[in-house]
Amino acid sequence: MNSAGILADAFERIHGTVHATVEGLAPDMLNARPDDDANSIAWLVWHLTRIQDDHVSDAAGTEQVWFAQDWASRFELPLPEGSTGFGHSSEQVASVTVTSGDLLLGYYDAVHEQSLAFIHGLDGRALDRVVDEAWSPPVTLGVRLISVLSDDLQHAGQAAFVRGALERRQAGPVRA
Repeated sequence: MNSAGILADAFERIHGTVHATVEGLAPDMLNARPDDDANSIAWLVWHLTRIQDDHVSDAAGTEQVWFAQDWASRFELPLPEGSTGFGHSSEQVASVTVTSGDLLLGYYDAVHEQSLAFIHGLDGRALDRVVDEAWSPPVTLGVRLISVLSDDLQHAGQAAFVRGALERRQAGPVRA
């Protein structure tokens, strides 16, 4: 397996976790926060998708799916249009709500497809290309993609945890 294949496989695993977490949930569960300062499933999936969209499209030299396919207006969030969730306050997290899991998954799937199209076209040498000189050392494409994968994996796992916690709360105490 080459580098692009490894990266694509990692992104496919995130895809599976995101779908398993979101599918079948009503909006009240997607938007619920375990406590007043916790992240909801909606915010976690929206945020991981926005970061992937922002970072991968920048590295690929393409327009973000968020803008190109007008997802910004579909979500109707009371946030700056280019917001990705980075540095959000508790109030901003609470403002990210969805009317259905289909909205979240539609945006996520569109970003996933664009990301995979870019990744499948990479060779090992492409991963050494510097994509951000604002850091010391400068960030290469390989490092940026691993950073996105790391962020996505963490947030997908957090969303899955929140789903489990909310479902257990809804089910009530377990009796032996």
